[in-house]
Amino acid sequence: MKNAYFAGGCFWCITPFFDALAGVRQTVAGYCGGDEPSPDYAAVKAQRTGHRETIRVEYDETAVSFETLCKVFLEGVDPFDGGGQFIDRGRSYTLAVYYTDEAQRDTAARLCRLLEEASVKRVFVSIEPLKIFWPAEESHQAYYQKNPEAFAREMETSGRAAAGKSCPMRKKLF
Repeated sequence: MKNAYFAGGCFWCITPFFDALAGVRQTVAGYCGGDEPSPDYAAVKAQRTGHRETIRVEYDETAVSFETLCKVFLEGVDPFDGGGQFIDRGRSYTLAVYYTDEAQRDTAARLCRLLEEASVKRVFVSIEPLKIFWPAEESHQAYYQKNPEAFAREMETSGRAAAGKSCPMRKKLF
């Protein structure tokens, strides 16, 4: 098993995209990118720690590739928004791929470059080495399964539900 780390804005909202993939064993909501030890949701959301909401994707690389995970990530976010994602604003909601080896770094950089060239728009995805991943509180794990009605409202009101349907350029590229 390998791990991949994606900051895609609200961690509740990107988790289901990965859980649906064959080869993904588990997703865990958490925080990456800041320097404060043991961050919590309230501090991260308030932009006090420098962390981003991130998910750890544990996957079987013989069943699903890191490249496929990156493509799913880029299709589930707005990579052209440098200020956050949809209604969620601030650093904690900006995009990042936290890589664990050079192959992950190279793959993420190549896909972002291809997307940028195809769209002729700047892609705002930070590609950084993984320092430490802090799991989020239990209430944030599998949020969409525990709170299906609230999750559905979040997807609609945030604009994420419509965004996935309106990305023919990304669908064509990938």
